[in-house]
Amino acid sequence: MKRRTFLLNTAVLTAGSLLYRQHALAAIFKVKPGNIRMLRENIGIFTERGGTIGFLLSKKSTIVIDAQFADTSQHFIADMKERAAAPFTYLFNTHHHRDHTEGNLSFKGIVEHVVAHENAVANQRTAAEKNNTIDKQLFADLTFKEEWKLKGDDVKLRGHYFGPAHTNGDAVYHFENENVIHTGDLMFNKRHPVIDRNAGASISNWVRVLDKVIKKGDRETIYIFGHALNSGEETGSATDLAKFQDYLQKLLQFAQAEHHRGVTKEEFIKSTAIPGVTEWSGQGLERTLTAAYDEVAAVKQG
Repeated sequence: MKRRTFLLNTAVLTAGSLLYRQHALAAIFKVKPGNIRMLRENIGIFTERGGTIGFLLSKKSTIVIDAQFADTSQHFIADMKERAAAPFTYLFNTHHHRDHTEGNLSFKGIVEHVVAHENAVANQRTAAEKNNTIDKQLFADLTFKEEWKLKGDDVKLRGHYFGPAHTNGDAVYHFENENVIHTGDLMFNKRHPVIDRNAGASISNWVRVLDKVIKKGDRETIYIFGHALNSGEETGSATDLAKFQDYLQKLLQFAQAEHHRGVTKEEFIKSTAIPGVTEWSGQGLERTLTAAYDEVAAVKQG
């Protein structure tokens, strides 16, 4: 009887000890909002909600690309402070959309400069005026037309603008020492893209822009994507960009063929798939088809 009581008490204590250890581990490894993943040397990404944030941690400065939303940007900033990162010097925007720039305001007073393509700033201002949110914006104080260069003791970054694609103000940023390129929303990995025709988007030119982005890298380049269907697939290689390029070509060819055949826009956007496309899925297909049809129709009318 004593042995049975001893075994029972031991089991209870063991279970209690295990439960305690589990709670202790949970406290130590508490899941925080967002997710930091280092890619190469001092380059990393932050994913929570919205466009992927890219960053560089150097001895003298922290450089950030895109800012997500107001709340998630604060999570990112708090995480950087916990890592005792150097002061924020530059915040770069890849384009104007809210899920990439709303968080700019969180950097007010703590970052030295905000940089974006001149069209991105104009688009951001237009959208803010329309939505009566001017007071919630932090606009870029430095802009460029075709190229931006930043060179320091331990930083070499170059920004490029290759023309209209996802919008008419998409920039890519190349950390040249580390061979990492942030594409912004020029790359939607395995999910149907947003094609913002109101902001000057062009699917046909998007295909050409991706050619230029690919040529800026090599086989070792890591590309940071604006969005991905699956968590953990926010980065990749030139092969992934080429697949998305093929997706865009098939999308445009499909719209052209159906428009030529006399299919109406209402009929076309009810399509459930793009011929030849298998890897891209998820929500947003109707939105994407609408933009493609409108682009084809506009060309025909022109």
